[in-house]
Amino acid sequence: MPSLILTAFLVVFVAQVVSWIGESVLSEYAYSLYLRTTQGSLVRKQSELKTDIMNKKQELSRTSAQDQFAKWAKLRRTVDKNLSDLEKLNSKLSSQKTTFTIAFRVFLWIIVNIPQYAIAWRYRSKGVFWLPQGWFNPVVTWWLSFPFAPKGSVSVMTWTWACKAVLQVSEEVVRFVMLPVVMPESATTDEKADEKQTGKEKVDADPIPVAEVD
Repeated sequence: MPSLILTAFLVVFVAQVVSWIGESVLSEYAYSLYLRTTQGSLVRKQSELKTDIMNKKQELSRTSAQDQFAKWAKLRRTVDKNLSDLEKLNSKLSSQKTTFTIAFRVFLWIIVNIPQYAIAWRYRSKGVFWLPQGWFNPVVTWWLSFPFAPKGSVSVMTWTWACKAVLQVSEEVVRFVMLPVVMPESATTDEKADEKQTGKEKVDADPIPVAEVD
């Protein structure tokens, strides 16, 4: 059953991709997309309030409370009001993010786990493919067909376990190959930064020679 082989593999592959990326990373990307598509007005208002507060605070710092008390008091009231509005908006967005994160993680759990349970239950008594006769002893043959597949075949459960194991090993191999390449580049960048900083400190520490005047 080639279609069942591919379907089971894809189900396991999707679950492993989610595991590799991480729920928190996926949740952050999904929430950013949710904000841009459905809460764009709130995000723009939040950005405008932050910009206005920063500008008003700069203007307030340049205004004398004694010489320009009326202007200073007006700016102070505006800053306080904007800060209050920003706090309420941040609280609303934070509450929305918490709700969205919970719902998105439930969604991830459903798309990762339910298909695996469903395919294992739906095809519990069918073999994914048949083994060559006489290649394995009865114990191994029984284990490969566990729990309900016909003897001499590989069950869906065993096939999904095998796919998951291969994908996990592949992940470790990729990390083993990629890390030695990434780490020296990072180390070289850090060494250059340290050398630059050391050179700067040396220049700052060296006294400037002063010519003697007769």
